[in-house]
Amino acid sequence: MRSALFSRKLLLLYLFLLLLAVWMTGLLIALGPSAPPPRDYEDIRREGILRIVTEYNQTGYYLSGDTTGGFQYELCRAIARLSGMEVLMYPEMSLEKSFSGLSGQHYDIIAQNIPVTGELKASFLFTEPVVLNKQILVQRTAAANNGVQPLRNQLYLAGKTLCVPKNSPALLRLRNLQYEIGDSIRIVEEPLYSSEQLIILVARGDIEYAVCDQQIARTAQKQFPEIDILTDISFMQLQSWAVRKTSPVLLDSLNHWFHILRENGTYDRIYRTYYR
Repeated sequence: MRSALFSRKLLLLYLFLLLLAVWMTGLLIALGPSAPPPRDYEDIRREGILRIVTEYNQTGYYLSGDTTGGFQYELCRAIARLSGMEVLMYPEMSLEKSFSGLSGQHYDIIAQNIPVTGELKASFLFTEPVVLNKQILVQRTAAANNGVQPLRNQLYLAGKTLCVPKNSPALLRLRNLQYEIGDSIRIVEEPLYSSEQLIILVARGDIEYAVCDQQIARTAQKQFPEIDILTDISFMQLQSWAVRKTSPVLLDSLNHWFHILRENGTYDRIYRTYYR
């Protein structure tokens, strides 16, 4: 009798443990894979690698023959020398994907001229301003457009089609502009084209208007004098790099390195190379 009673108790225990294991497995599947622990400066320093994502263009990072350059690339190289860490650069044209990769800890920093808005500040931390910039309208000059004068008043953008790269930082400003002028603007997000490529399309007459950073447009105008870049879309904006909310020490370190680069003249030298 005792043996049979003990066997039944043992069987009930096994059944309980089996049901518990099945329940725990289901819970883990429902919750999905566990997120890696937050990664801040100390974790990065121990590994010795800073993972930085930026755009593939002249203001970000580019390869041309044996030459590697770009405004953000040069700043990252200078930071690598100051920090003593290796910097790995990842090109990504979609700002949305860059933010997603930052949140998922695939990257540590977004090195891009990002207009700092209240909406973004709710989810990410931003460095002290890297550049002062504004959004401008890219259109053809009168000489390149059969004598048609460029638009100078934002009110005349009503009903026009403005092209921007997909997930462009200019989108928020353009949406607000529609309310300001009291009329609709057709905003086309191009998934395959960067700001530089859209400027080329304007210069060739394939599209009428594009919106991009003034700094990018100034650089492009040297190669494409048929574009007009004198019509502002926004006021001057503070533009910064982004890190995760869980990386406040990394943010402080970046601001410290930027301060050193400004003090020793490195920042001004890099800026003049790409923006003058």
